[in-house]
Formats: sequence, C-alpha cells, structure tokens
Amino acid sequence: LLISPKKEKVIEEMKSKTSEYKDSQFELIKSPVIAEFLGFKANDYTETELESAILTHIRDFLMEMGKGFAFVARQQHIVTETDDYFIDLVFYNIELKCYVLIDLKIGKITHQDVGQMDMYIRMYDDLKKKNDDNPTIGIVLCTKTDEDIARYSVLHDSKQIFMAKYMPYMPTKEELKLEIENGASTGSATEMNWSVSYGECNTKESTEN
Repeated sequence: LLISPKKEKVIEEMKSKTSEYKDSQFELIKSPVIAEFLGFKANDYTETELESAILTHIRDFLMEMGKGFAFVARQQHIVTETDDYFIDLVFYNIELKCYVLIDLKIGKITHQDVGQMDMYIRMYDDLKKKNDDNPTIGIVLCTKTDEDIARYSVLHDSKQIFMAKYMPYMPTKEELKLEIENGASTGSATEMNWSVSYGECNTKESTEN
C-alpha cells in the first residue's frame, strides 16, 4: 500500500490516534490519504497530472481509500437541459451500495468547491442513481482542509459531502502529529477518519422521500 520502510509504525499510530473518531459501521476513507505511490517528489504537479497518476496507480489508490470501491469513470460527462459537466473521478462502493464522486483539488478547499460538489451530488442522484442505490457521496480531495468550511458550510451537517486531505508523500512523525492535532481540534469526522453506515444512507433517503 505504501512504499516507506516505516509505513507500519505510521499507520498504527494513525489508527491509535484516530480510533475515537470512528463512530459508525463502516470506515470509508481516511484523511489524510497517504498517496506516496503516485510518485510525486514535490508539489509541482497539475490536477490533470494528479488525475492521470491516480489512474495509473488505480489499484493502490483503491486500497488506500478502503474496502468495497470499484472504479467507474474518469471525467464522467453529465448533461443537463442547460449545460455540460465533467466529474473528475467516479467510483461505486459495493459495501454501501452508492456512487462516490471525487473532485480533485490542488491547494486549500474553498466554499466554491463544496458548492460544486453539492451540485454534482444532486445531479447524480437525479440523473444516474438507480432506485436501489443509496444516496450518492461526494468527496473533495484537497491538499489542505479548512476548519471554517468544516464547521460553517453544508459539510457540517451533510451525510453526503465530505472533504479529505491527500499527501503525495509519507509524512514525517512531526507532520503526522500535526495532522492528528489539527483534526482533533475541530472535533469533526471530516478532518479525521469519516464513515458512512447503511443506516445513515437509508435514513436520509427515506426522510427525503
């Protein structure tokens, strides 16, 4: 999964420090996502290059994300009555029975990114989701999360939109400690490990219907 010789110690420390944030049935994705396998040595790549690297190393990426993921599409074309849209990456999670949309961002997440993902999810639920699928999940995958957005945007209450940080290299012990402390300071599952259960998906769907 990772190529660092010290990966086991780092992973075990992350698990022990973030275990208290796992409060539902199924852990879907970690934050930060350690993407050392992509091969970037510095933060001098474009979103297109990031997307291509993920597809080149899709097996490693799926393993890092968690269990049950299957790749569906890259730059999936969504057509509405008024415009055309392209979603960076689309997956399906067979454990949760739902589509998972990923929007790749280089840099700090913005409220525009969250609003765009909210729109993508609504479009996907309306145009692509089948009746027996659970509500679509959207992840804004960025290099820097934001406490204000986690606390005051629709991310705070939504069970369908999440942000996660990715790191294209194995963090040092100091960087890992800082990530854990930053996550703990928000008290938000969107900053650490977050999860979605079947019950949460089904409850939200039945409430909206």
